[in-house]
Amino acid sequence: MSRSSFRFAPLTLALICAPAFADSPAWKGMFQPLPDVAVSAENPVTPQKVALGKELYNDTRLSLSNDISCNSCHKLDNFGVDNEPTSPGHKGQRGDRNSPSSFNAALHMAQFWDGRAASVEKQALGPILNPKEMAMPSEAEVLKRLNSDPKTVASFKAAFPGEKDPVTYENVGKAIGAFERTLMTPSRFDRYLKGDDSALTPEEKRGAQLFVETGCAACHNGVGIGGSMYQKLGLVKPYPSKDLGRYAVTKNESDKMMFKVPSLRNSEKTGPYFHDGSIKSLPEAVSTMAEYQLGKKLTPDQVNEIVTFLKTLTAEKPPVS
Repeated sequence: MSRSSFRFAPLTLALICAPAFADSPAWKGMFQPLPDVAVSAENPVTPQKVALGKELYNDTRLSLSNDISCNSCHKLDNFGVDNEPTSPGHKGQRGDRNSPSSFNAALHMAQFWDGRAASVEKQALGPILNPKEMAMPSEAEVLKRLNSDPKTVASFKAAFPGEKDPVTYENVGKAIGAFERTLMTPSRFDRYLKGDDSALTPEEKRGAQLFVETGCAACHNGVGIGGSMYQKLGLVKPYPSKDLGRYAVTKNESDKMMFKVPSLRNSEKTGPYFHDGSIKSLPEAVSTMAEYQLGKKLTPDQVNEIVTFLKTLTAEKPPVS
C-alpha cells in the first residue's frame, strides 16, 4: 500500500468508495480487469515479434559473460521474479534495488522503481549495457553477436518485415517489449470484476473491502492494482532509506523519496518487497505500508484479512508455457 503519481495522496477517494464491496459497481470501478495483451501503437504486437522477443528474453548472448538473460532475474516460471532482495548480475555484482516482476509490467505508467524508462521496450535495453547487470560493452557488440547466428537474423527479418537491416538495438527492445506485452496474469479477482460474484469467497470480499477502507486503494488501483502513479515513501512517517528514488533521475527536490507504486498483482509470490527488497513477508509489507503511508496501526487480524484479498490477485495459470 504505497506511493502515488501525483503530489498528493487521494485517500478520500478510497473512503468515499469503501462501503458495500460486494454490491457496489462504483467501488469496482476503482479497478479494471486485465486485457489479453498490453497494446502499443508505437510497437504493434505480432506473433513473429513475440516469438523473437521470447527468444531474446532467454538469450544469454545478451550478457558479456554469456550466462545472464532477462529471465535470470525475471523468471518466467516464477511469476517474473527471482525472489532475491537484489539480483546478482555480472560477476555476482548486485545493484541497490529489487527486480520487479516482468508480468503485467507493460501496463505500468513507466518502468523501473524511479520511472526512468517510459516503456518496456526502453526498459529492456537498459540492463544489457549496465556494467553491474549484463555488462555488454556496447550496442555494436550486442548486434555483432546476434548477426553471427543466421537463425536469429532470420527471426529478426520475420519480426520486422520490410526493414533493410532489421537487426538493430532498438528492435531488440521492441521484440522483448512485444513479448512482455503478452505477459498478462488474470486471476480470480479479474473474474470477479467481470461479474462472477462467486469468484471470491466472503472472507476475500471482506479483505478487499478492508483494503479499500484502510486507504490502500488510493494508490493501488486501476488495472495493475498499482503501477499507475508515483508516491512518496514515508508519506506520513519518515521511512528509513538512503535511496532517494526518483530524485536520482530528475534532481527535483519534490521527487526525493518518490517511487513508482508497485503493482500488487501476484504479490503473494513476488517477495521480498519494497524497492530494496528489505521486507520479507507480505503481512509485514501490508503492516509497514499502513504505518508509513497511512498512519495506521493495523491489528494482526486486519493484516491477515487484507492478505487474504491480495492472494486473489495471484494468477490462475502461468501466462507462458
